Amino acid sequence: MPTTAPSPRLSTAFEQGGTPLSDATASDSALRRFLHGLPGVDAVGLEARAASLGTRSIKTTAKAYAIDLAVSMIDLTTLEGADTPGKVRALAAKAVHPDPTDRTTPRTAAVCVYPDMVETAVAALDGSGVKVASVATAFPAGRAALDVKLADVREAVAAGADEIDMVIDRGAFLSGRYLKVYEEILAVKAECARADGPDARLKVIFETGELSTYDNIRRASWLGMMAGADFIKTSTGKVGTNATPANTLLMLEAVRDFQAQTGVQIGVKPAGGIRTSKDAIKFLVLVNETVGADWLDNHWFRFGASSLLNDLLMQRQKLSTGRYSGPDYVTVD
Repeated sequence: MPTTAPSPRLSTAFEQGGTPLSDATASDSALRRFLHGLPGVDAVGLEARAASLGTRSIKTTAKAYAIDLAVSMIDLTTLEGADTPGKVRALAAKAVHPDPTDRTTPRTAAVCVYPDMVETAVAALDGSGVKVASVATAFPAGRAALDVKLADVREAVAAGADEIDMVIDRGAFLSGRYLKVYEEILAVKAECARADGPDARLKVIFETGELSTYDNIRRASWLGMMAGADFIKTSTGKVGTNATPANTLLMLEAVRDFQAQTGVQIGVKPAGGIRTSKDAIKFLVLVNETVGADWLDNHWFRFGASSLLNDLLMQRQKLSTGRYSGPDYVTVD
């Protein structure tokens, strides 16, 4: 008898390696067998393909499109102990009008804050179309009891958050307690539900820099998607190793394969370490070449990289005026 109910998306029978996914979550041992039965990652091949795609040349017209697309995909974020309502309102204003001198500049996708700042962000962004995301589940370490994590999520959802960015329990994952991680994601997903409006979308953060191997990143990707993630996200941005072309490529391959087998589309969010327009365009090439144009939209791909926005704005100004503006021409977050 199953120890936990499967995610609703697994109710349709389909198989991976001969095992129905709904059966893979029946017990800790079944989930371990499934995850360790996924194909191993060819690290050399993965890194070589990521590097090769990063050399693609983008011409002027395509570059202008890519820069605007990247701006529209940013989750503009402030996650500091010194955050104030004034800082959140200023960030919200920048999200709506990233370049006040050029109102054709796209809005960012979202503003991401701690749960206690969600109400301020919601009020500041009312009617703008910019989403409010909130980190929860004892971000960034995730070291808290489940009831504390769920209370964190409830607070953010009740305050109006459109999206929840949760961190997995890396200690449980790395010690092989996969069902514990799966059940926590299920529980957080349930707290994202609303009776009086659309559910908050759930981004599941793996902290890839702490997972050590590409095989673990692939396993975490499948685990998160099976449990109900709407997005899978590389990192918190709070550790030394964050998003890389290789780990993002691996996660893109995972969502491609998951959609091929389930028909369910999952978003991807690389976060941390993406600072320049050149970097962002490399990631967009990865998206286009791996999962295709369906993901080239901020509903399915995001950048967790607030410092990236200023470089995108300076490159955008250069394309439109022929002059490269210095960093003093954009606001400092």
